[in-house]
This record gives sequence, structure tokens and C-alpha cells, in this order.
Amino acid sequence: MRVGIIGYGSMGKMLLWKFSEAGYKDLMAANRTSEKLKEAEGICEISDNRGVAANCDIVFVCVRPGDLKTVLEEIDDVIRSGALLVSLNGSVSFESIHKVTGSKTAKVIPSLTAEIGRSQTLVCFDESVEEEDKTALKELLSSIGEVIELPEDEMGMGSELVSCMPGFIASIFDVICKSAEGHTSISKDQIVHMVLSTMSATGDLMLQKGMSFEDVVNRVATKGGITEEGAKVIYGNFGDTADLLFEKTLEKRRLTAEKAEKDF
Repeated sequence: MRVGIIGYGSMGKMLLWKFSEAGYKDLMAANRTSEKLKEAEGICEISDNRGVAANCDIVFVCVRPGDLKTVLEEIDDVIRSGALLVSLNGSVSFESIHKVTGSKTAKVIPSLTAEIGRSQTLVCFDESVEEEDKTALKELLSSIGEVIELPEDEMGMGSELVSCMPGFIASIFDVICKSAEGHTSISKDQIVHMVLSTMSATGDLMLQKGMSFEDVVNRVATKGGITEEGAKVIYGNFGDTADLLFEKTLEKRRLTAEKAEKDF
């Protein structure tokens, strides 16, 4: 199975190198600025967009929404018969993609945590994708973490929960750490280390032991204790912020999708 990547930006580069690290040898890549690919000469065959499309079984298109239609138009007449086209752009619907190409198509949304092999990677498929294609793509993506299949209309919220979530989590704990600095002489670096280590260990504990958020709160927040006091503040005040977060991000996602669809 030959895997091709069109677009060597942040996500395309990450996928190429992680696939190589996982032992995939038959890789091809193309980028508008070919000089950027010089660093990848040892792990893949370098070509242009049409070369990748004509010679690969799975073709990842890792370009911005505004460039997607142009790339699809460029490769549509040469893409290998039976090849699986994979868009990393969740904003453009299968319906719009198929205005340009009839190729069977999947959409994939990886997470930044793929960098350490722990991505929650979202995938959805159009109706023409066969089971063997699904299996091949999921096996490939499992090299960067867990693969979660969702229907197309849930990819937006799914992206908030896995692709955007590292940024949301980092923002929340950045606020907590900065607040803590005003109440202690412990250094900023030590505060961040303590919180990050505890956050990571808590997540692993919950996953390994099958614990819910409520389970953890109940284990730590004894009646009338200090943790209970803090938990009351969070449950009493943070809900409105969380609701506003999703309202704003999902609306932004809707507007982005509308703009992307107009290009088609």
C-alpha cells in the first residue's frame, strides 16, 4: 500500500514522519514549495500533486480550505482508480468535494497528541468507501493513536472534543497556574510541573481504572473538606464558561464551513 501526502504543512509533515516512524516505507509527498520537502528525502519519494495522486492507494490532502478545490481539480483526472482520497479539512462536506471529484473519500481530523502517538483521530467516510478501505485507513491511523469513527454531521463537535481540546485544556490550566502564582512563593515552573503531572496522572488513572469525573471528585473531596470547597466553586461557576466556549467555537466552525462551501 502506497501512502501519499499532498501538503507539507504542520499536519502533513506530522503525518508523514509519524507514518515513517511506524514502519511505513512506501510513502510519497508533494508540497507547493518543494524546498520544504528536502528534509524528508530520506523517508519518502518526493513528487508533485499529480504524481502523488496517480501513484498512491491512499491520498491525504492536507491543505487549507481555500486551496482544497484547486488541488482536487488538479488531481481529479489522474487519481488512481480505486484510490481513497482523504481530506484533512473538516469544513468542506462530502457533497462539495464530489462536485469536483468522484473518488471515494474520507475525512480525518487528528489531534496534536499524535506527536506522542496518543491522538484521538476522528474519521468519517462517504457512502462509496468500502469496508476494506475503512480497515486500511484505520490501521494506518492507529499508528498515531486511537481512531474514532463518527458520522459526518458530528465531526464538528467531535473536533471540539479532541482536536481543539488540547488548546482548551492548556488555556484552562494556564489560568489556574497563573492564579496560583498570586497565592504562593512556589516558582512558576514548579507550579506548572506539579499541575501538569497531576493532570496527566489523573487522566491515566481514570482511563485505567474506568473512573468517572464524579468518582474522582468523591474520592478526593471529603465532606466538609478543602477539596469539596474548591469543587463547589468550579461546579457553581465554570458551567456558564463551558457553555459559552462551545457556543462560540461551534458558531465559528459553522461560519468557516459556510465560507469553505462557497468556494465549491
